[in-house]
Amino acid sequence: MTKTSALELAKDLIACPSITPATGKVFDVMEAMLKPLGFEVTRFIAGDRPEDEALGGAVENLFAIRHGKTDEDGKPVGRHFAFAGHLDVVPPGEGWASDPFTPEVKGDLLLGRGAVDMKGSIAAFVSTLHSVPEDLGTISLIITGDEEGPARFGTVALMDLMAERGITPDLCLVGEPTSVHRLGDMMKIGRRGSVNMWITVHGTQGHVAYPHLADNPITKLGKILSEIDAIKLDEGTDWFQPSNIEFTDLHVGNPAHNVIPAKAEGRLSIRFNDQHSGDSLSHMVREIVERNGGELNPVISGEPFLTPPGELSGMIAEAITQVTGVDPELSTTGGTSDARFLSKIMPVVEFGLCNATMHKLDEAVAIADLEQLAEIYEKVLLKALK
Repeated sequence: MTKTSALELAKDLIACPSITPATGKVFDVMEAMLKPLGFEVTRFIAGDRPEDEALGGAVENLFAIRHGKTDEDGKPVGRHFAFAGHLDVVPPGEGWASDPFTPEVKGDLLLGRGAVDMKGSIAAFVSTLHSVPEDLGTISLIITGDEEGPARFGTVALMDLMAERGITPDLCLVGEPTSVHRLGDMMKIGRRGSVNMWITVHGTQGHVAYPHLADNPITKLGKILSEIDAIKLDEGTDWFQPSNIEFTDLHVGNPAHNVIPAKAEGRLSIRFNDQHSGDSLSHMVREIVERNGGELNPVISGEPFLTPPGELSGMIAEAITQVTGVDPELSTTGGTSDARFLSKIMPVVEFGLCNATMHKLDEAVAIADLEQLAEIYEKVLLKALK
């Protein structure tokens, strides 16, 4: 018997251990859900070269597409709606009340790693496909096993596949858990960018009683950090909160109290709005670091993006209100997501379950929320493809 409810589909996905980077069984289950619904499913492994191991290693990806309306020549016509998400999960950690990969219903909750982030949302979307007419329009699913990790070989590789095939959806919904206090109270129309920076300052080791014979790198690093800490990047914008710089690590590793060390290191992270870019911030910090005798290694995780309020956010908000009675807040808060990549080729909005238990012990979703989310997704699909 084909399973069609969001609850049963979510159970099947949760039952597949898929700690990032995910491959294998969870994608078997996903493919088995989609093929009977008329989807052409492509699966592939990326990041499996020896040199990729340092960047996270092999990850599996899945792209599924079902064409609806066609012209006289059999070519797809009408709009193309894409749903994007990830099947990988963070490690469960110790202390769960039950096996994190054995889905368990307790009262009105479904427990299991990934219930919220984000196998529940994927299950809710797939469940809607049983009731959405096949001839409406084109629907695709962009599903990776590498969102919770480095994200080097996941959605980016899927976008490369789509580009090779000349596929560009018109609208995209990412099923990240965006709701805060109740289902529907928040969706994301953008995200801030993220850049991490490693600072290294070299000195000359020596005895603390003979500082003139040494060169203390800690003093230089302190000046660098003080100057960076004094920076106020911006006041925020209409849609973005102010950018912020946070120091995340200091390391010297000097076991001796009477030795001036030869090297000091620091690390910082900047979450930034659309008044900046990863390159512009790296250039600004590099000037300070190098002027004070240090070296900088920046890694840009993602640039900021904004999908201005419009058709896509409007139809999602309308569906949320119809199902839940809630008027959603349009937000750009929170961390990064794979929408930062997808936004480069199409309008993207993120909306999904309540995020209170994501990445926590005993992650759980309200079964009623799963059912309502499926109803919301169905209304969005029918509106987008009509």
